[in-house]
Amino acid sequence: MSISRKFWKDKSINEFSKDEWEVLCDGCGKCCLHKIEDKDTGDIYLTYVACKFLDICTCRCTQYRERSGINPDCIVLNTDTIEKFSWLPETCAYRLILHNKSLPPWHHLISGDPLSVHKANKSIAHFAVSDSNNIELENHIIIEY
Repeated sequence: MSISRKFWKDKSINEFSKDEWEVLCDGCGKCCLHKIEDKDTGDIYLTYVACKFLDICTCRCTQYRERSGINPDCIVLNTDTIEKFSWLPETCAYRLILHNKSLPPWHHLISGDPLSVHKANKSIAHFAVSDSNNIELENHIIIEY
């Protein structure tokens, strides 16, 4: 994989290679949390229950390449869908770059440390639980995000 050191500053997000797109992910795991939509208001509520395919310790999908085939609810981010997912955190690297904002100091492309997202408590590793069939999502809504 050949990626220029600061590709996100030199290109628009639409010009990123597949490898550049993938490496931009900060590894927070927040997009892998189950969500509940209020059918009356359309409001989206995040839960602290993660997809069963997410390794909560590393915040990486254990079925990444096959994820959308085995989990139809899997969120696949691309330049067309970023804005659609209003629940993405303000710190999401894809959202930041799309809006010409800087990556945070804890992002691995800035810090050089792939664990910095966890050390800065910006990942779900310190609070998420894995999905099981008998979890009632309504009882696991995140109050503050």
